[in-house]
Amino acid sequence: MKTLLLDVMEIPVDDPVAFTFFTGYMAMFAAAVFFFFERSTVDKKWKTSLLISGLVTGIAAVHYYYMRDYYVTTRATPIALRYIDWTLTVPLMVVEFYLLVRAAGAKTSLLYKLIAAALVMLVCGYIGEAFTDGSMRHSVLWGTLSTVGYVYILYSAWAGEVAQLAAASRSEAVQRGVRALAWFVLVGWAIYPIGYMAMPGGWLGPDGAGLLRPQDLDLFYNIGDAINKIGFGLVVYGIARSESAVKVAPPSYSSVM
Repeated sequence: MKTLLLDVMEIPVDDPVAFTFFTGYMAMFAAAVFFFFERSTVDKKWKTSLLISGLVTGIAAVHYYYMRDYYVTTRATPIALRYIDWTLTVPLMVVEFYLLVRAAGAKTSLLYKLIAAALVMLVCGYIGEAFTDGSMRHSVLWGTLSTVGYVYILYSAWAGEVAQLAAASRSEAVQRGVRALAWFVLVGWAIYPIGYMAMPGGWLGPDGAGLLRPQDLDLFYNIGDAINKIGFGLVVYGIARSESAVKVAPPSYSSVM
C-alpha cells in the first residue's frame, strides 16, 4: 500500500505578511465573484464598469495566489509578480474614471492619457525598484519619473479633465463617485511612493531616515492593495446601483389621484 505524502504550506502565526498574502488573495477573489454576479443587477451602461471592477480584483487574486506561495517559500519580496499585477490592474482602475464621465462627453483621448500616465508610473517604478544599485541617484531619477504619471492622474481626478467632466455630468452620484475615487488616488495610492522611498537607497529606507524596514513593505502593499482595489470597485458599484435604481423607479401616479 502506497503512502501519499502531502506537502503542507506552513503559515507562521507570527508573520503578518504571510497572513495578509493569504487573506488578500481570498478577499480579492470574493470581491471579483461579487462584482461579476452583480453586473446583472445594474443598468446596461454600468455593466462595463462592474466588469472592470471584477477584472481588477480577479487579476489581483490570481497574482496574490502566486505571491503568497512565493513569499512563504522564499521569505523574499515578489517584486516582479507585484509589478506584473500592478501593470495590469492600475490601468484598468483609471479606466473607471473614464467610464464614469463618459456620458458627460469624455473623449477617448482622456482614456489614453490616463492609461499612459499609469504605465509611466509603473514602468519607471519597476525599473527604479528592481534594477536599482542602491544609489540615491538611481532611485531618485526613476522615482521622480514615476511620480510624474501619478501626479497627472491625481491632478486630472481633482481639478483636471476628469473633475471638470464630473461637474458637468449633472449627476450627484457620478460627482460623489469621482471625488471618492480621487481620495483613493490621493490617500490610498500614496502608500506606493512611500514604499518606493523605503527601498534600500531611498529616503525612508535603511540607508536614509530608516523609518521603514524593507520587510515592512509587503505588509503595507498587501493592505493597501486590498483597500484600493476592492474599495475602487465598491465605489463604482454604489454609483451603478444608485443610478440604476433612479432609472427603474416606478412612475408617480399622485397627479392622477
